[in-house]
Amino acid sequence: MDGWLIIDKPTGMGSTDVVTKLKRAFDAQKVGHGGTLDPLATGLLPIAFGAATKAVPYVMDSTKIYRFTLRMGDERDSDDADGRTIATSAYRPTNEQIEAALPAFRGDIMQVPPIYSAIKVAGERAYDLAREGQAVELAARPARVDRFELVERLDDDTAVFHVESGKGVYMRSLARDLARAAGTVGHIAALRRLRVGPFREEHAIPLDSLIVTGDTPPPSPALLLPVTTALDDIPALAVTDAEAARLSFGQEISLVEFMGRVPQAARPDGGLVRVLVGERLMGLCRLGDGLLHPERWLARGGS
Repeated sequence: MDGWLIIDKPTGMGSTDVVTKLKRAFDAQKVGHGGTLDPLATGLLPIAFGAATKAVPYVMDSTKIYRFTLRMGDERDSDDADGRTIATSAYRPTNEQIEAALPAFRGDIMQVPPIYSAIKVAGERAYDLAREGQAVELAARPARVDRFELVERLDDDTAVFHVESGKGVYMRSLARDLARAAGTVGHIAALRRLRVGPFREEHAIPLDSLIVTGDTPPPSPALLLPVTTALDDIPALAVTDAEAARLSFGQEISLVEFMGRVPQAARPDGGLVRVLVGERLMGLCRLGDGLLHPERWLARGGS
């Protein structure tokens, strides 16, 4: 059983718990997920079955869209509503002050992850150390935020934001750091993921509708989307049969040979492209150093 199932994750459940439930429901051997959602969060959680697990890294690298609610005046140790209050502030910034703080969190930024995260510190998960009461210090790491906008100010304490980001961006850190930059403190009160790469809300299925109980028949594998669906968001590059043959054997090809064909959306400094012969997906290649580098060949008969 190979393919993708896009789950609308309910709040109060971890991503690994969702995988466990679906593995049992479908009686599947190989199941994984394409990007962790915190227990508090809801929304899109791509679940990979069988051969789709090979595409998980590309899904995790893809653009993600979130909407979160920032509660101001109350900072939590987990940076979300599940945590313990560690700081308070009576100050509430105006919308103009929030808007003025936002540009510093757009583009390529450095971000300190929440201490309640899966990052390893001396071989231990940060959240395990934090739960044991140990002091956890995490280094800032690069992050890419393409959009970060104030959507709505619900009241003095509460504001809603829209975020589009790349891999490894922590919404809890964005909320925490924006609140501080605007002169107060805060945490995420609600978080929903609206998109992961090519997967959108219209693809999502509520988890409860798939869980087998009593006389309920098991869910149908026909619900799964094709393995290659996960790659639809990657820019496409048309190649000839001869070029595909060279790439299938691991040969790098100068981008000069593809003048006029390289999609504008592909980043020349490490961006991925889908290699197509006609309508047939052949594999994935990466751009860099003026060359097209084969990364993963998917067509049968190639390396």
